[in-house]
Amino acid sequence: MKKFIVLVVALGCVCFSSMILAVNVNTATAEEISKELKGVGPAKAGAIVLYRKQHGPFKDLKELTKVKGIGAATVDKNRENIQLDVE
Repeated sequence: MKKFIVLVVALGCVCFSSMILAVNVNTATAEEISKELKGVGPAKAGAIVLYRKQHGPFKDLKELTKVKGIGAATVDKNRENIQLDVE
């Protein structure tokens, strides 16, 4: 029984941490983006926010590759952590 409880708690933590790591690139600040996306530091995150301000919200993940410094590899490794919802 004790192992079962530990397993349930562990699974709950994994699921909860997965939800926290997703970042909405259409609403997030540069700081939030750089904190949550792998390979995206403050400069690249700032470029994402600037692109968003100039061109409007991102419509799909591929559009992120139009941002200077963000390539397909960066998008692919962060695919599960990027949200595009427009609020």
